[in-house]
Amino acid sequence: MENSKPVALITGASRGIGRGVAEELASTHRVIATYRGRRDAAESLAAATGCAIHACDIGSAADRAALVEYVRSEFGRIDLLVNNAGMAPRVRRDLLEATEESFDELIGTNLKGPHFLTQQFARMMLDQKIQGRIVFVTSISSYTASVNRGEYCISKAGLSMSVALYAARLAEFGVKVFEIRPGIIRTDMISAVESVYEEKIAGGLLPQRRMGETSDIAKAVRAIANGLLDYSAGQVLNVDGGFHLRTL
Repeated sequence: MENSKPVALITGASRGIGRGVAEELASTHRVIATYRGRRDAAESLAAATGCAIHACDIGSAADRAALVEYVRSEFGRIDLLVNNAGMAPRVRRDLLEATEESFDELIGTNLKGPHFLTQQFARMMLDQKIQGRIVFVTSISSYTASVNRGEYCISKAGLSMSVALYAARLAEFGVKVFEIRPGIIRTDMISAVESVYEEKIAGGLLPQRRMGETSDIAKAVRAIANGLLDYSAGQVLNVDGGFHLRTL
């Protein structure tokens, strides 16, 4: 019975949004959760949910190739890929002071990594004639300018185009590609500025006046995994409390 469950791979799943998604899907999927540096957090996830864990730096071509081979050899298929792994700049710098090193690191992890990982798993889906689903977790930063972390915004804007490209390329084969665009979500990525965001939300930054939770993103992934949006190839799901709305 266990082997009949669909296989879901979630990158960057040891904490934050990825962990929330892994916890949501663990009862219905054979979940593979990747992590980069926090093995302790990944092991606690595995203990709590029974999911498999695999170390992978998504920005490394060698690590991506090893991950694909691991999935192929241990699970034999892939039904759902959730491209969640990503990072913020190690140091926030004004656009006029930002470094090429930070730019290259974020483009490698947030854009190049998931783009080419998707290429490899899309080939697997097509080879095996699996009408799978692929989810990219991007950000409101894909269209919102933050001049003290420009490299992050650029990486997420590029990732949104990657979604459109793969959605257009794969739809005829039954592989559905989606973008989930989170807003301000309570994770350790924003822990240092959480109080600032809370104050802005209370002041009207979001039409829905609360910060998002990882469970909000996980529920959106659940809807996709359950096939509820299968006629919406390339759809962008704004899970942002209404941030994307333009109001006067």
